[in-house]
Amino acid sequence: MSVKKFIAPQLVVLLILSAVWLAGIDSVLVRNDSHQENLHKYLQAQRRVVDNYYGDTDVKTLYKTSLVSMVKSLEDSTINLLGTPLDTTAIGEIDNLRDSYNSYEKAYLYIANNHPEENMGRLVEASIRGMLSTLDPHSVYIEPEESEHIQEEFAGKFQGIGIQFQVISDTITVITAISGGPSDQLGIMSGDRITAIDDSSAIGFSNQQVVSRLRGEKGTEVEVTIHRPGNPKKMDFTIVRDDIPLTTVDTSYMLDTKTGYVKINRFAATTHEEFLEAVDRLNEKGMERIVLDLRNNPGGYLSQAIAISEEFFSRGTKLVSTQSRHQRFNAEYFSRQNGELKDMPVIVLVNEGSASASEIVSGAIQDQDRGLIVGQRTFGKGLVQQQYELIDKSNIRVTISRYYTPSGRLIQKPFDNGNEEYAYEISHREENASMDAIQFKEQVPDSLHYKTKNGRDVFGGGGIVPDIIVQRDSVSYLYGFMIQNRVNFDFVRNYLDKHGEEFRTQWKDDFQGFRENFTFSGETQEEFLGMMKDAGMVLTAEAEEITVEDDSLQISIDEYNKLKPNLFARMKAEVAHQVWGMEYFYPIINDHFNAELKEAMTLWEAAENLDILVETQTGSTSLYNN
Repeated sequence: MSVKKFIAPQLVVLLILSAVWLAGIDSVLVRNDSHQENLHKYLQAQRRVVDNYYGDTDVKTLYKTSLVSMVKSLEDSTINLLGTPLDTTAIGEIDNLRDSYNSYEKAYLYIANNHPEENMGRLVEASIRGMLSTLDPHSVYIEPEESEHIQEEFAGKFQGIGIQFQVISDTITVITAISGGPSDQLGIMSGDRITAIDDSSAIGFSNQQVVSRLRGEKGTEVEVTIHRPGNPKKMDFTIVRDDIPLTTVDTSYMLDTKTGYVKINRFAATTHEEFLEAVDRLNEKGMERIVLDLRNNPGGYLSQAIAISEEFFSRGTKLVSTQSRHQRFNAEYFSRQNGELKDMPVIVLVNEGSASASEIVSGAIQDQDRGLIVGQRTFGKGLVQQQYELIDKSNIRVTISRYYTPSGRLIQKPFDNGNEEYAYEISHREENASMDAIQFKEQVPDSLHYKTKNGRDVFGGGGIVPDIIVQRDSVSYLYGFMIQNRVNFDFVRNYLDKHGEEFRTQWKDDFQGFRENFTFSGETQEEFLGMMKDAGMVLTAEAEEITVEDDSLQISIDEYNKLKPNLFARMKAEVAHQVWGMEYFYPIINDHFNAELKEAMTLWEAAENLDILVETQTGSTSLYNN
């Protein structure tokens, strides 16, 4: 056979495969070869970036950083790169996607053919991560296992047995059985220890092993063996897996006779539905005004942020807009209906952990002078991402647009100095929240000054500055020491092991009575003190400041007694979590730790008369508690 006859068919195949890959079609033929799948994955990722990224992209830069990242990830650092396709100092012309792919394929095959011991899948992942690192901090690669977890979380449900658990001393401990789930229906309780799964020991399992063994398709069965403290006999359960809701509304309850409170932890597929259900329950209890708690809410779906925002406005009110270099991602969003809460006074709580979708909601309410924003300056994420699945079920998340609040603000903080500095920017802010807000506003250029609907000053370029700045609750070293060493959790577990039956008999049907009247006995408090000492706490007679050295903490007896009520308040909340569920954790926490909420409850006159207040304050900054 002539060389020409041999090469021609191979060239045809290569051209066909290239056409398929460029079209984004997942061919069965491609999947049969791991190298072709890896190359396809790389091409898919680069195509998604070039076709969808909100800003300008340079294909040569994308290629170069992916190659550099692949070289840095080689197990064998002694490989000679000079004069090979891996030589990052001699990259040729890369003018388009085809040039980039062809060059990357040569580099990939050079390693695969000459260094078969290298993990090529891992190297491609490194290449994709490197490529995305040239964009922005929120364009990222997501491994297949993590992708599945994220999809479940934002879909608002997963399939399994319905428990929250922790692995303690190598044993799976049930924190709570999710209300209405299969475990709850069978009578599995907080404090139960799962010692075997499907007749095999579960002692020593990691969290991931527990999840992989207990989750599964709806309708399938799993056998678990449980040891319940106080019961010498093992208990065997056959649990039929089912859909388990992942709620995004942490809690909703009445703060007083007319003030409702709703805390949202993220914006997933079910958030708007959950929110309306919470509002209906609160309306039935006489709600006339509402506190919306978005603290530490990192965001989520843009559509859900818009849906929640709509509930606070009349039809036709502008809520947010998005802009991109791609016309298909440009949009303006207006309220499509009269919201259920359009006439109800609202205060929104935010902090440094409030980001993205949380900032869309709070930004709309602030810019339209609809309610008060209370707390600390928010994170500052003004970018919108779209997730794209790759051939092996991994994903890349690509920023497709920037969003703007109704006044025209882009609240995205700078990310020019690298992802690490961007991520940890909030830890470098002034400890005093008011000083942080003042410094931020002083540094904002005139081009990022905006006005709300009625003329109040607001600012872009670094999150939402609340209307009322409130200093966050300080956390003592003692409190942090307790949490870090999990003394609070171990204490509550031991307490319910010893007193659970008696406790449930007295309090199970009377949460409000527990909330108002329950205290830990003196004997129990002494047991806690012993556990803290075992963890490394040392009590001293001298009235000195708390000192931390290695794994120990020294504190005076007087200081310990002063801080002790906060410790037992946290453990009371943990008892509520384990007995009644997570929704009941927050009322106890809010009773004892919540400077923002306490301040909010003094601001209703201002929130209810915001239009009048604004009219008397031209270009007002006096709303800001500086």
